[in-house]
Amino acid sequence: MTARGIRAADDLSQDVVYAGFSLGVPAAQQLAQTREGSKGALFFHACLPTSEFESPWPVDLPVQIHAMNEDPFFVEDGDIDAARELVKSANHAELFLYEGKEHLFTDSSIPTYDADATKLVIKRVLEFLA
Repeated sequence: MTARGIRAADDLSQDVVYAGFSLGVPAAQQLAQTREGSKGALFFHACLPTSEFESPWPVDLPVQIHAMNEDPFFVEDGDIDAARELVKSANHAELFLYEGKEHLFTDSSIPTYDADATKLVIKRVLEFLA
């Protein structure tokens, strides 16, 4: 899946903001972290250690990470630790933790959707992109 995401970006200009949701985060993170000209990154429900990729996180590359504070995938799998490390290592990085335990809380097509949290995510993302 990650390789397909990387290949899909071949036709994009380099000056974009990369975004990924859950299993899409590895591709978005690798592209943002290693592709010259990246403008930023948005990670939803996941984050990997920056050491997973061939170069460190660019210190001035903006990033937002959004997840629920008790999401077992985000917390127990170590994503929260990776997110906190990324925030400490970058000049323009934010980790937003929302109350709850749902993994894909921004997906309105499934029962775990949280409309209030998603509204706040959208507000923060739009401010990031402005």
